[in-house]
Amino acid sequence: MSKILNEFIELANGVKIPKIGFGTWQIENGDEAYQSVTNALKNGYIHIDSANGYGNEASVGQAIKDSKIPRDQIFVTSKLPSHIKNYEEAKKSFEETLNNFGFDYVDLYLIHAPWPWSNIGSKHDQGNVEAWKAMEEYYKAGKIRAIGVSNFSPSDIQNIIDHCEIVPLVNQIGFWIGRDQEDTLDYCKKHNILVEAYSPLATGKILKNPTIVEISKKYKVTPAQLCIRYCLEKDTIPLPKSTHEDRIIQNSQVNFKISQEDLKVLENLKTN
Repeated sequence: MSKILNEFIELANGVKIPKIGFGTWQIENGDEAYQSVTNALKNGYIHIDSANGYGNEASVGQAIKDSKIPRDQIFVTSKLPSHIKNYEEAKKSFEETLNNFGFDYVDLYLIHAPWPWSNIGSKHDQGNVEAWKAMEEYYKAGKIRAIGVSNFSPSDIQNIIDHCEIVPLVNQIGFWIGRDQEDTLDYCKKHNILVEAYSPLATGKILKNPTIVEISKKYKVTPAQLCIRYCLEKDTIPLPKSTHEDRIIQNSQVNFKISQEDLKVLENLKTN
């Protein structure tokens, strides 16, 4: 079992979050999600990332309960659906998430995106503030241990900071070699907001990149392991996803360091 799965980063409010999470995006509710999460937990993952929009909270929650691992030893994330941009609907959706999981609380709850997925780039500043205020209430009540955002740009986060009480603790963004989102990363570091890296393997699209393949051979690791380690070197929390147990295990075996020289090569790589 990889020791890094039991290493943590402390959020600005003192809550500790495991350095690697298991992502469940695009994993179907039912047997697939249940078995994938079961395999992740069995192999040492204690950080599980889900979302109401993934439609798999019930299976994720069941796998966690059946694992017999104490609830307070597993860090569970979910997300408010991207189209919900008002206070009352945000509260209703969060209650639905708790009910789906069968939990009394979640460890991290995020606004899934600053705009509905059906209208990417549209402006919903007031709606995001309303949703955030509902999340602040649940946070203060102890139903959520940490609150944050996902897919938010610096200006989207600034809107929350300017109009709300609590600064987001996390911003979960698409982040991989060739897509560093440096402006967002710098902004988040400045405001003590932890960045989580979803799709650290770019949904598999960068694993055959010749430079990534060449550097991974140097470290005697797989291209996927190199990509996950890269996210860790950039002070982000990677959320690799797989439905195959052997890859779930491999994705956690990243206890190596990338040299500064190789890191520079990877930082300058254009994979898109």
